[in-house]
Amino acid sequence: MEKPTHIVIVPSPGFSHLVSIIEFSKRLIQLPNDLHVTCLIPTLGSPSKPTNAILQTLPSKIHATFLPPIQNHDLPQDTPTTVHLQLAVTRSVPLIRDALKSLSSSSRLVAMVVDLFANDALVCAKELNILSLIYFPSSAMTFSFCLYLPKLDQTISAQFRHLTEPIQISGCVPIHGRDLPKPVQDRTSQVYELFLQRCKKLHLADGIIVNSFRDIETGPIRALTEEKSGYPSVYPVGPIIQNGSGNLTNGSECLKWLNNQVPNSVLYVSFGSGGTLSQDQLNELALGLELSGQKFLWVVREPSESTNSAYLNSGNNDPLRFLPYGFCDRTKEEGLVVASWAPQIQIHCGWNSTLESIMNGIPLIAWPLFAEQGMNAVTLTDGLRVALRPKANENGLVEREEIAKVIRRLMEGEERREIGRRLQKLKNAAAETMQEEGSSTKTLMHLAVHLMDN
Repeated sequence: MEKPTHIVIVPSPGFSHLVSIIEFSKRLIQLPNDLHVTCLIPTLGSPSKPTNAILQTLPSKIHATFLPPIQNHDLPQDTPTTVHLQLAVTRSVPLIRDALKSLSSSSRLVAMVVDLFANDALVCAKELNILSLIYFPSSAMTFSFCLYLPKLDQTISAQFRHLTEPIQISGCVPIHGRDLPKPVQDRTSQVYELFLQRCKKLHLADGIIVNSFRDIETGPIRALTEEKSGYPSVYPVGPIIQNGSGNLTNGSECLKWLNNQVPNSVLYVSFGSGGTLSQDQLNELALGLELSGQKFLWVVREPSESTNSAYLNSGNNDPLRFLPYGFCDRTKEEGLVVASWAPQIQIHCGWNSTLESIMNGIPLIAWPLFAEQGMNAVTLTDGLRVALRPKANENGLVEREEIAKVIRRLMEGEERREIGRRLQKLKNAAAETMQEEGSSTKTLMHLAVHLMDN
């Protein structure tokens, strides 16, 4: 009996990265092929409820396995979240190697697809002589920067955030150093060194799968796919977003409230699966929402001085108690405030808000907090011109008056209509690229054939 053809995917810990690579896997197996997917998930502790909910709905051709939790107790207490996430994969490599050997005895193993922060695991693919691919859940512009970083590291000695002139990356809109990904903002840190080493390894992969499409990032994708670029094969297969209804049990209050509002009149406020604000910024945002006079639905998290603390710690306190005194009572006619998690697919498509908003034609306020969000903000505001970005003061705080002003600009008047017209064009292009004859579907089919023939 012929062995089934398998690929193995390895995400890095973190809900948004897992969701994206799972959604890619679903797209892949929906094509007319006989590919099966095994997902090996490195962990730092017990999986979150949203993670378990996603995995419980997997199709039969995708099987997910949690690897034993990695203990990082030997790291200093102030070790950044990104270091924990990356070391979880690095220290899981022996476990991944054993799982691959076991799988290869019963299946025809053809490829390994890993998240950018899990590319240490690609050594296992090389050992088994199977295709090694990196799945990049972010934009082609961010991927272009990752390829360019080793050269930038050699040619510039100063901190990137201190550069007075914008950086020009092939095919991309110019970007200031302060908007580069958070891991590169302090070049003396362990986070920077780990990120740089991973970027240097990108050339070792046989191919890169990018969650983007040509009409939204024409310049970067053209530069990445030129025959003389010297890069690994690049497969732009986006937009890949989370589909389905999720868990409505906790979101019934949100949906009931939304259904009673005028369409397109509500601002959805959420900072994704890992974003958090400081107490001072939480106060300013609350008072800015109140000052704007606009309808809003706000998913609130417990404040933290670390902007990505929710990746590893969802907080044990009721986040509503950190809001300014009387805020919920004063705004009960205009807004709804919910704690930590809402059914984002129905509300605003909360995961990977850039692609999801474009797929749904929803204008954005770009408020970068961590990771590559600064680059996304530049793409949205300077490149595509479909978002507004509030300005922070000299201390990095976005004040209430600025928040209220940007909200009114987005929700009212001619500026909203202009953004809406641009978004409609992108929404149509995104739908077209997903059709049977669309460029992303053709690219995905080409990749599937390459995997089956390996």
